Amino acid sequence: MKGLIIRELQDEDIEVLSRIEAASFSMPWSAEDFAALLQHDYCMYLVAEVDKAVAGCCGMTISCNEGSIDNVVVAEEFRGRGIAGELLRELIARGNARGVEAYTLEVRVGNGAAIHVYEKLGFISEGIRPGFYEKPVEDAMIMWRRKDGF
Repeated sequence: MKGLIIRELQDEDIEVLSRIEAASFSMPWSAEDFAALLQHDYCMYLVAEVDKAVAGCCGMTISCNEGSIDNVVVAEEFRGRGIAGELLRELIARGNARGVEAYTLEVRVGNGAAIHVYEKLGFISEGIRPGFYEKPVEDAMIMWRRKDGF
């Protein structure tokens, strides 16, 4: 995508990301939640910029050569442009470089658009967590992408 830059999360991104979260999710991450990520070397978070505007982010927590993708969010005005996929591709590439061999995430079972993006990147459903999400209550699909599965 023209004008797209993907880079590491920085302090100056936190306020705008917390606003994107609040507009996107019923139980959003706070500015403090994002700030805490910068304190841990086992967290890897990337930000997408489009023409110098923060468009979204994604990230993971790394443990025992597995990456748990904790968050993927794109501001409403930037959705439908492939930004989430580009963020995830870059996150996986950087994770692979750090020795991550498998990636997992949870997604609302009713979020067909997100599930489609994840499937295009090689994630497959391996189970359901009943009632995982609140506001509204909804099951989570557990998805995995193994190193040899892409």
